[in-house]
Amino acid sequence: MAKKTVADIVVLGKKVLMRCDFNVPLDEKCNITSDDRIVKAFPTIKHILEGGGALILMSHLSRPKGHRDDKLSLAPVAERLSELLGKEVIFADDCIGEEVKAKAAALKPGDCMLLENLRFHKEETIKDKAAKEDAQLREAKDNFAKQLAEPADVYVDDAFGTAHRDNASMYTVPMMMEGRPRVIGFLIEKELKFLGKTVANPEKPFVAILGGAKVSDKIGVIENLIDKVDRILIGGAMAYTFFKADGRGVGESLCEDGFLDKATELEKQSADRGCEMVLPVDTVIAKEFKAGAENRVVTGDIESGWQGMDIGPETQKLFVERLEGAKTIVWNGPMGVFEMPPFDEGTKAVAQAVAEATEKGARSVIGGGDSASAIKNMGLEDKVSHISTGGGASLEFLEGKKFKCLEILDEK
Repeated sequence: MAKKTVADIVVLGKKVLMRCDFNVPLDEKCNITSDDRIVKAFPTIKHILEGGGALILMSHLSRPKGHRDDKLSLAPVAERLSELLGKEVIFADDCIGEEVKAKAAALKPGDCMLLENLRFHKEETIKDKAAKEDAQLREAKDNFAKQLAEPADVYVDDAFGTAHRDNASMYTVPMMMEGRPRVIGFLIEKELKFLGKTVANPEKPFVAILGGAKVSDKIGVIENLIDKVDRILIGGAMAYTFFKADGRGVGESLCEDGFLDKATELEKQSADRGCEMVLPVDTVIAKEFKAGAENRVVTGDIESGWQGMDIGPETQKLFVERLEGAKTIVWNGPMGVFEMPPFDEGTKAVAQAVAEATEKGARSVIGGGDSASAIKNMGLEDKVSHISTGGGASLEFLEGKKFKCLEILDEK
């Protein structure tokens, strides 16, 4: 069943606790270098404030490992939110405690407050399994979550980027708020609609493009998609594990020797189930991992002392051909070291091909992370159907995993 959204409930006069993903990039002076994640939470934020709710926002930022680090404060986010809203966003110097409790109690309808980085407290990231096995950890996590939940009449989850985690703010807080409305925001609603429809009811031909460094990260995705897609295009360093499994030399390329048998098994499963697995036919190789390094293209084995850095020009053409006529496309992971010219050509070619296929009517979903960065860097953000805000979450969704932090929220 579909989950209730913030549009399905009345927020007038209510204190609304909303989990956001404000894990924004900061420069050395703690300036926000991209406010994309803040902007994407805005539809839900505005809906609550305009509906007369008093809004308490919470988020993590980076990995401070359970202690205060002023370089990872959410204060710059509060400043940016204030600018975007055109009104002051109250900033709390912590996320729990008496001062926060008092500020929350003083909030009036239309007011907005942002709590300090949740991960300044180690309790936020205690895993649920560990909490079940250790009474002290469970008590610590529950006490932290209870303090977060106490001021709130309503819980809203709009942090898809952390939907695959059982952090206290994502799972324990809504568990403790049973009996009070617990809903999703518009950002998560959009993610679930796009990813859900794409995987559950794709229009054919359905093509998956998978890249990145490790086969081990994508095994579950490949296994879940084999029965759904018409073909899978494999790029990035993960291709070299398949190469080696097929008996090809990979030189010094990244390769997971512990997954060679699994790579062979995946190739066989694909062939048995009528899913075409397309591997690179040529590779751009270099002797060292740096910009401007000596490089060349090879079609066979990669010799000792060299390493694969990108798919070659013939593979680019092959992948573009295999994308022609596609009606559904899912892309997760770059084709090479895309952040380092000249090894970004493969990723650029695929990004352009996905954008062109979308223009011709394909439904394209970019699975966050590096793929999303590549699309944005090329100015193609508006040329694809959907860019997920959660790299790890979208990956687990494509694996067919369920998110227990969403499972416990209210059904429509």
